[in-house]
Amino acid sequence: MEVFRLQNKKYPIALSGIGAAMIGARWNSKGTEVIYTAQNRALAMAEVAVHLTLATMPKGFAMITIEIPDDLEIYILDNKELSKSWNTFPENIETQKIGDKTIRENKFCLIKVPSAVVKGEHNFLINPYHKDFHRIKIIHQEDFPFDKRIFK
Repeated sequence: MEVFRLQNKKYPIALSGIGAAMIGARWNSKGTEVIYTAQNRALAMAEVAVHLTLATMPKGFAMITIEIPDDLEIYILDNKELSKSWNTFPENIETQKIGDKTIRENKFCLIKVPSAVVKGEHNFLINPYHKDFHRIKIIHQEDFPFDKRIFK
């Protein structure tokens, strides 16, 4: 399976959950490393674009293609576990607790979660603590210029 990550090139292009651990996000609290990826390029772009404005027109981004071996078991979050307000902004502590617990249990290298940005789409969280993490590889990187029409 291939997943995608849109990343600012001012940071090293690597599979690291350090950035997410520094600030926390929807599926992790501060201190918990996790790597956010999307099921397709458009979702990866949308997940980044919602945090940007025309005033901060993004430059210097790269679309990363990540290969995940098909035999890795994926924890698929059941939407029934989520409250009606799971996708609010700022992030809900409820979703952070779910992500932190799943990472801490370390049973799965991948967690499939719903996108809060695009209903019906999914993101894949990569657990950098899992024993199979070393099998996940970046296989392609290309510059990603944002279309200015998105930020009108």
